[in-house]
Amino acid sequence: MRNFILGIIVTLAVIVLGGLGYLLLGFAPTNADARPSRTESWIASGALDMAMEKRAPRVNNPVPPTDDNIIQGMKIYTMNCALCHGGMDKKPSVLHSSFYPPPPQLLLDPLDDPEWHIFYAIRTGVRYTGMPAWSKALSEQDIWKVTGFLSRVDKLPPSAKDYWQKTFGVSPEPAEGEQEHHHSHDEH
Repeated sequence: MRNFILGIIVTLAVIVLGGLGYLLLGFAPTNADARPSRTESWIASGALDMAMEKRAPRVNNPVPPTDDNIIQGMKIYTMNCALCHGGMDKKPSVLHSSFYPPPPQLLLDPLDDPEWHIFYAIRTGVRYTGMPAWSKALSEQDIWKVTGFLSRVDKLPPSAKDYWQKTFGVSPEPAEGEQEHHHSHDEH
C-alpha cells in the first residue's frame, strides 16, 4: 500500500513538473490568434468560475431596468464594448479572432449569468484575456446599466427594440431560422 501511495505522489509530481517545464521552457504558444486547447479552456474556465464564486459579491442591480436605463446601457455598450464583443449589427467583432481567448460575442450568444456575475466581470475585468477593469473608466451606475442591457439582450422591452432598429438598422430579434444560443461565460 505504501508503494502504491508513493507511486501516486511521484506520478502527480512528474505531471506538475512536466507542465511547469512545458510552460517555463517556452513550449506553450503565446500568440493571441491561436486557438486554446480544450484542456487550457477547461482549466481557465474553471479558474474563472471559482474566482467569481469566491470573490464576486452577490449584489442586486441598484439601477432599475427601465426602458431608458436599458437604452443607456445599449449606448454605453456600443461605445465601449462592441469593438471586442460584437456590434449592434449582430455580426461577430472584427477583433474576435485577434484575442486569446476570443472574447464572447455577447449579442450573438447572450450570457445567462446572473447580473452580479456580469457586473463583477465588467467592473474588475478578467486577467489574461484583454478584458479591462471598466471601474477605471465608467461609473458604477453606468456599469450597472450595461449589465442590465446585457442580461436582457434577448428580452428587451419594445422601446429598446425600437431604438435598436431605428438607430442601427438591424432588428434585435433573431433572424428567421436563426437559433438563439445562450451561454454562460465558461462556454466560450
